[in-house]
Amino acid sequence: MATNNPDWVFNLNDESQGIFRNLAEGLNTRIFPGENVMLSFVRIEPNSVGKIHHHPEEQWGILLEGECIRIQADEEVAVKAGDFWQTPGNVSHGIRTGAVGALVVDIFSPPRPEYKQAGAGFGDAKAE
Repeated sequence: MATNNPDWVFNLNDESQGIFRNLAEGLNTRIFPGENVMLSFVRIEPNSVGKIHHHPEEQWGILLEGECIRIQADEEVAVKAGDFWQTPGNVSHGIRTGAVGALVVDIFSPPRPEYKQAGAGFGDAKAE
């Protein structure tokens, strides 16, 4: 059995993998782009806010750990680990945490071009 993983096997807990991006204070992500979809593992510290924004790509989110408030269009919904959501392209959305932080995996289709490189901010997303 091989001991080294090929370049197409990743580990959620290996912080050295992926493309690092600081989205906002308390929001950091590691991005894994593919040809047709992109995964973004977002670590959200307690009492942090992801600004309301929109972009043309469809986005699905899965709350892997913690709890948060998911904001979409004019609704705010408390979500817990195991909950997931779908956001069509160009629909305003954001997220915030309270005393407990969160780990979210966002899935984008098609991949967001500006997220294919390390950097800061929400890229070309339009703020609300």
